[in-house]
Amino acid sequence: MHFTSVRIITDDVARLVDFYERVTKASAAWANDDFAEIRTASVTLAIGSTRTVPLFAPGAARPADNRSVILEFLVDDVDSVHKDLSGFVEDFVNEPTTMPWGNRSLLFRDPDGNLVNFFTPVTPAAIEKFAR
Repeated sequence: MHFTSVRIITDDVARLVDFYERVTKASAAWANDDFAEIRTASVTLAIGSTRTVPLFAPGAARPADNRSVILEFLVDDVDSVHKDLSGFVEDFVNEPTTMPWGNRSLLFRDPDGNLVNFFTPVTPAAIEKFAR
């Protein structure tokens, strides 16, 4: 089994794609107006319109309704990313903070309210865990 993607359902695909292209510095591949993918080295972020939900099961997903999942991205320097995103990201949940497990984390919300965590390992154990 291979975990290949995370899909966000939204009422405004273009707005969310623009946001994630900016924060990830990756370009989206558009299948059509209702679906785009942003591919990173490790996973694909798929963004789909609410119009695609009935293809799976009507009512199975609701946009801007997530309060349990955090999308996490490993970055080289979370403090630098924070400076770059200041003035663009409207809802920072926290400033860069070193967590007890050894990652320095920046938590913010995307335009639909989904939580996004950019983090950099900073302790020897965390650095070893994420060594590439």
